[in-house]
Amino acid sequence: MGQFESFIGVDFWTALFILLNTLVIFVVAKKYLFKPVHELIESRQKEIDGMYDEAGKAKSDAQALQAEYEEKLSAARVTSERMMQEAVTRGQAREEEIVRQANAQASAILSRAEADAAMEKKRAINDAKDEIAGMAMAIAGKVVGRELNEKDQTELVDHFIDELGDKA
Repeated sequence: MGQFESFIGVDFWTALFILLNTLVIFVVAKKYLFKPVHELIESRQKEIDGMYDEAGKAKSDAQALQAEYEEKLSAARVTSERMMQEAVTRGQAREEEIVRQANAQASAILSRAEADAAMEKKRAINDAKDEIAGMAMAIAGKVVGRELNEKDQTELVDHFIDELGDKA
């Protein structure tokens, strides 16, 4: 063994001792270092996986909430448009009703005005007839020289008015 030691430069027993020390250190490190470190790494990995799962769940919940929000927003837009359309329709109907009422009131006022004008015309004609009759009676009384009774007066007035109407 002398040649082996001189060739390698290491004593066999020292090498064996170093090898045994390394094995003992490896076994002790495995039991007290690698295993706890491995357990620590696994627990950290589980925490990270849990966080990823929670993040994925939160993301899917957020997407579901976003979809629900967009659906509600769309429904609100549709409702808003429908309400605006209904308001426009009601406004147009109210406008037409107001115009109809105004036309009816205008027609009623016009009819009353025409009736009043016709009545006023009749009244004016009757007043003119009475005045003309009075003047005609006065003239006829002076011409005839006698007092006329009511029947004669009416006949004379009617005859006079008929003659005036034919000339006009």
